[in-house]
Amino acid sequence: MLRSRPILMLLALLGLAACSPTTSLAPSAQPTPGGSASVTPGPTDATSPAATPGASSAATTTVRAYFVLGSHTGDGGLVPVLREVPQTLAVGAAAMSALFAGPNPQELGADPAMYTSITTGMRSLGLSIDAGVATANVSADFAVGSDLDVRGRFAQVVYTLTQFPTITGVRFLLDGVPPKTAFIGTFTRADYTDLLPAIWVDQPAWGGDLTSPARITGLANVFEGQFHVEILDATGHSLGDQPVHASCGTGCWGTFDVTIPVTIATAQAGTLRVYDTSEQGGARQHVVDYPVTLTP
Repeated sequence: MLRSRPILMLLALLGLAACSPTTSLAPSAQPTPGGSASVTPGPTDATSPAATPGASSAATTTVRAYFVLGSHTGDGGLVPVLREVPQTLAVGAAAMSALFAGPNPQELGADPAMYTSITTGMRSLGLSIDAGVATANVSADFAVGSDLDVRGRFAQVVYTLTQFPTITGVRFLLDGVPPKTAFIGTFTRADYTDLLPAIWVDQPAWGGDLTSPARITGLANVFEGQFHVEILDATGHSLGDQPVHASCGTGCWGTFDVTIPVTIATAQAGTLRVYDTSEQGGARQHVVDYPVTLTP
């Protein structure tokens, strides 16, 4: 049997990095929360273009920030959201700024609501990359609070930075000093899978576009790795419901990458739903709904 999921309460970099052994990522202007949801980066990366010298100040790029989606059924966890930020070579710093800015009003008012474990006053003090490992310098209060809150903050940073293919792990500094706690070392997404729902969607992002054919990717830890992905239109009508088999299951996390050939006549709001079925009676469980924009 799959272990139950706790309800979370409050809860890789740019191509430039590959050209230099050590890359300092200058802070970028803090973006306005609520960036465009019209672009969905790749499943665990964000192929954000590098800034073009002399480009217009109006040019933007899309990055991801990872927040926490609540749940009424115990299936909450980390989710990616999209943020449109001024185009910059320092996309890692831009993503961190978006993360520290927190969820926007639409996300905070969703049902279930979205949260962040990074509270007001906490700061991102700098970011550098060396040999695929990002070093994130954050304010010392980042490590203060309950175990759940503290782990949630570190997880949000790790997932946000490892969206970029040139970042494989993250180290932390607290006010410029290496931590003297459990947060010594290099951390990856695998260190925080307990903060994910049983069926975790990484593409598309929460509120992002879903085009036809619809590609959905992520991780799952469900009985025998089997579950369903369903796409609903604006009226709640099912456009497609497809069984999926993750690469591992029943006590282990497996990846999945599925394409559903749905027909989308016009652009409209929609829902991406993932769920498992009970072995006893077939009732739906581990249901998570992601709002999406359906695009022909």
